[in-house]
Amino acid sequence: MQYLLLIYTPEQAWTAMSEAERTALYGEYFAFTNAIKQSGHWLGGNPLQPVRTATTVRVRDGKSSITDGPFAETREQLGGYYLVEAKDTGEAAAIAARIPGARIGAIEVRAVRNVGA
Repeated sequence: MQYLLLIYTPEQAWTAMSEAERTALYGEYFAFTNAIKQSGHWLGGNPLQPVRTATTVRVRDGKSSITDGPFAETREQLGGYYLVEAKDTGEAAAIAARIPGARIGAIEVRAVRNVGA
């Protein structure tokens, strides 16, 4: 089954880090990504641009409303994702717990719905 691991971290935590701390954390992400590629769990994933680059679209009564910024005001922002293959939610959660960002934020584990092939 496919799972999307959504990485939520406070952007200010990243900007508050020294360059050495950021480099070390990126190194952990690189190692984690390589490990899940080698284990066969990895299907895809990418970091996202900062929330200041986000645009939110809503349609109400047939009219589009486009606003700058993320969809909701939160302390943590969606910073990236991994798409993984796992046998069940427990295995997906175990993979998510290894994501470095889990130490400063949260990882949301969501099963991907198969809507026909």
